Amino acid sequence: MHINWRWLNATRRMAILCLAASLLGGIALAQTLSSAQVKKLTATAKTPADHMKLAKHYEAVAAKHEADAKEHEALAEQYSRNPTGHEQKHPMSGQTAGHCKLYAEHCRKAAEAARQMAAAHTGMAKQDSK
Repeated sequence: MHINWRWLNATRRMAILCLAASLLGGIALAQTLSSAQVKKLTATAKTPADHMKLAKHYEAVAAKHEADAKEHEALAEQYSRNPTGHEQKHPMSGQTAGHCKLYAEHCRKAAEAARQMAAAHTGMAKQDSK
């Protein structure tokens, strides 16, 4: 049996990167609210504490999206270095550099939108405290 050590090492590196991203994502998720909590708090937020709770939620969401973007950028790099044949047979499938680059870009835009929401709620909290 022949083992492709170069591929195995790349796989180990990706496993470590994915684990690190998952751990960072888990920390960010601990700060997030459920969808129902966000809807309710958005509809009823009146105090600076309410707005800061929403701001922290959106900051955590942004951090999660950033972690996902970094993970997919690393995957794109690995797929570029070690092509699997999916680029030609199944363009933009989940196992291609193109897909990972596109998803990383999507995650960066989502992170920016979440940061804007966090800034808006931080501003509301400051305004409400006057």
